[in-house]
Amino acid sequence: MASNFNFSDNIILEDDLVLLRPLQESDVENLLEISINEPETWKFSLVGADGKENLINYIKSAVKERENKKEFPFIVFDKKSQKYAGSTRFYDIQLAYKTLQLGYTWYGSAFRGTGLNKHCKFLLLQFAFETLGMERVEFRADNNNERSIAAMKSIGCKVEGVLRSHMPTASGYVRRNSIVLSILKDEWFDEVKENLKLKIKN
Repeated sequence: MASNFNFSDNIILEDDLVLLRPLQESDVENLLEISINEPETWKFSLVGADGKENLINYIKSAVKERENKKEFPFIVFDKKSQKYAGSTRFYDIQLAYKTLQLGYTWYGSAFRGTGLNKHCKFLLLQFAFETLGMERVEFRADNNNERSIAAMKSIGCKVEGVLRSHMPTASGYVRRNSIVLSILKDEWFDEVKENLKLKIKN
């Protein structure tokens, strides 16, 4: 089933609160306000999109990785406020192994804690497991990024361990420990899907 995935498809995922569509270079204008006014959004990111130049490079790189069939980046649109909220993507897509990673997720401060992230994750996980036929979806974060780790646990991710001194941070001077979490196909169908569905209805 996964081999049917086409990186050039115009994949749209949506529910009553959120719409995800492929990120494109013209989206610089849609995300510029967050980029300029909220640089702290990328505090724990290796690649920042803070400031117009960084945002342009960030989007160009993401689009190129999609062309190279390595990643599939989305822009997130919040239907309630009718504003673009941020971005997220599938990456390290291994169709032969039926695994992928879900990350590079960031939202402007106005969209955090609103339930938007859970709606996005539900749509992305449903697509990964039910359309692409993935067996495993992996998540990683800086082990110091408590907000991100709490968000991942709240959607049903299980902690697998910590990769020590795993990669450099944006500063270049400090290396980060990366926490690894995942959801498996059986877990999605047995419990995660229903639990997440209840959370996004409340």
